[in-house]
Amino acid sequence: MVVGDFPIETDTLVLGAGPGGYVAAIRAAQLGQKVTIVEKGNLGGVCLNVGCIPSKALISAGHRYETALHSESLGIKAENVTVDFTKVQEWKNSVVNKLTTGVEGLLKGNKVEIVRGEGYFVDANTIRVMDENSAQTYKFKNAIIATGSRPIEIPTFKYTNRVINSTGALSLPEIPKKLVIIGGGVIGVELGTAYANFGTEVTILEGSEELFAGAFEKQMTSIVQRNLKKKGAEIVTKALAKGVVEKEDGVVVTYEAKGEEVTIEADYVLVTVGRRPNTDEMGLEQVGVQMSDRGVINIDNQCRTSIPNIYAIGDIVAGPQLAHKASYEGKIAAEAISGHNAQIDYLGIPAVVFSDPELATVGYTEKQAKDEGIAIVAAKFPFAANGRALALDSTDGFVKLITRKEDGLVIGAQIAGPSASDMIAELGLAIEAGMTAEDLALTIHAHPTLGEITMEAAEVALGSPIHIIK
Repeated sequence: MVVGDFPIETDTLVLGAGPGGYVAAIRAAQLGQKVTIVEKGNLGGVCLNVGCIPSKALISAGHRYETALHSESLGIKAENVTVDFTKVQEWKNSVVNKLTTGVEGLLKGNKVEIVRGEGYFVDANTIRVMDENSAQTYKFKNAIIATGSRPIEIPTFKYTNRVINSTGALSLPEIPKKLVIIGGGVIGVELGTAYANFGTEVTILEGSEELFAGAFEKQMTSIVQRNLKKKGAEIVTKALAKGVVEKEDGVVVTYEAKGEEVTIEADYVLVTVGRRPNTDEMGLEQVGVQMSDRGVINIDNQCRTSIPNIYAIGDIVAGPQLAHKASYEGKIAAEAISGHNAQIDYLGIPAVVFSDPELATVGYTEKQAKDEGIAIVAAKFPFAANGRALALDSTDGFVKLITRKEDGLVIGAQIAGPSASDMIAELGLAIEAGMTAEDLALTIHAHPTLGEITMEAAEVALGSPIHIIK
């Protein structure tokens, strides 16, 4: 039954309450706007509910288990170490619940109206929100579209109970004995690492020549690949997944590699070949919002679409599909609506993989800088020469600084090693603040810490390293 539909007026309407949408809504409210946020699912979007947060919780649990099993070199030996995977899932879900509840509290605390349902654009100032029982029209001055993305489904690998996407992989009822993963990108490697740590026999099928399809330097990916193999994982590159036959208790996957067709049995097959922007079935075409053939919305440097009062952020616009990118763009859009001269600048946005070891990059890589004709100094310092890394028994990897040769300006950095996801923030700040290698070298870092490696790499860039021979 549809109730009486008298339009409700709001200043800014945000469609989607993921890490882009809810951040945009809060910032817009802080700037004095009357804000309404529309969400058909759980607050927090994919990231908090079935993405970033639960996957990192699972990865953390897997590391704890692996550490308990393999600490003999430190003089620690544990016997009869077991996993209650039901409790692991309960703990993971409790982490998610704390955060999603927190998001609701933040929205309400900033006086953002939360509306449940699906939104459909009627015109450039009107949206109709529908749920199972009713429909309501909202009139807005500005709108921010933050509807995120969904996993791509391969026609020959339709999703079932045994053919799963990342959402399914995060909620398995048991630890699989064997798992085939199609796609060796960030999601595939992270979930593959988590289950390999739990003892699953993992096979990763990657279509390109290396993991992450060249998104990270080979020096970095080779360390991850080596450690996955140590965990018993098999990695097949230049592999073409051809089909799957589902059985009562598992699957048989067929793939082609090196000119040969191979079949492999597993409990599940996880498909992680990318994500598709959620821009269909919202009425964007009839409003006139311009998109690419793939459904990616075109925006300017303030996240404004081809319709001046409609903005778009996150996975539905060009660039890497990262939660922190969506949050950043959400703030830009909210500030632009409020008349601020905020503009997007992606140079300082990091990309991180929670692999083993972790990978992180920000700004230019060595290759990107050279391709643009920038004269650079690439300076590298290994974790193996750091006291804290040795004490942690985690010495794989390095910190690499990319500085401009003429003045030492930091324009990029790459880290492969423990806590790379945390360490990259200092280097992102260096780029954002226009710092030089000398600035980093003169910053006193506490000892013994992993952060010292950044200072040491800066000294390498200056030609005067202390703890390695030049």
